Amino acid sequence: MITSSTRRYRYYDLLLAAFVTVLLCSNLIGAGKAATITLPVLGQVTYGAGILFFPISYLFGDILTEVYGYAHDRRAVWAGFGALLFAALMSLVVLSLTPANNDYMTQYQQGLETVFGNTWRIIFASITAFWVGSLANAYVMAKMKIWSSGKHLWLRTIGSTAVGEAFDSTLFYMLAFYAIWPTEQVIAVAIAQYFLKTGWEVLMTPVTYQVVGWLKRKEQEDYMDIGTDFTPFSVRL
Repeated sequence: MITSSTRRYRYYDLLLAAFVTVLLCSNLIGAGKAATITLPVLGQVTYGAGILFFPISYLFGDILTEVYGYAHDRRAVWAGFGALLFAALMSLVVLSLTPANNDYMTQYQQGLETVFGNTWRIIFASITAFWVGSLANAYVMAKMKIWSSGKHLWLRTIGSTAVGEAFDSTLFYMLAFYAIWPTEQVIAVAIAQYFLKTGWEVLMTPVTYQVVGWLKRKEQEDYMDIGTDFTPFSVRL
């Protein structure tokens, strides 16, 4: 008998690659910038620029768990873990190399240090927050699917994201920017990040429904994690 753990899927590898790409770009390009926006009632709100793209990784997590099961999402999380770790190592090596002795390279080195000089700390915070938050998201999503007998997808995607993002936002901003940004800004950005990310999930619910429905038809899979080993310390399917 072919099970979800041994089957080969048409689109899983593509989703995994897209997931890792979104994760790397949102953490390295947008995470270090604190931006502001003026909202009705709330006034001026400070938020991390990565919020515009990072929540897409949680959409991928919901989709992977819903269609393929917890183990396939766990493998994607570990793939993202490896990609972030390599990015940290590469940034450390590149920054440590002595630049060529000319004005352009001197300015270029300064730019690299400004943008990526904190990369090791951002990567450490990203790995920790992402690993904890994503696996919490997948766990809650899978368990809620069992409890609801596969019904109410919207409740599962929003509920699991609310839990996962609580871990992610808190851990990331405290580990990455505590003692770099003012403490009150760290707290304010973390709180804003949490609510904006969760709100982003709510707005994207119709898209999630469409993608999940399409994948389930194409893959002929709607995995239910009954009897699944939920250990986070594995990449086995």
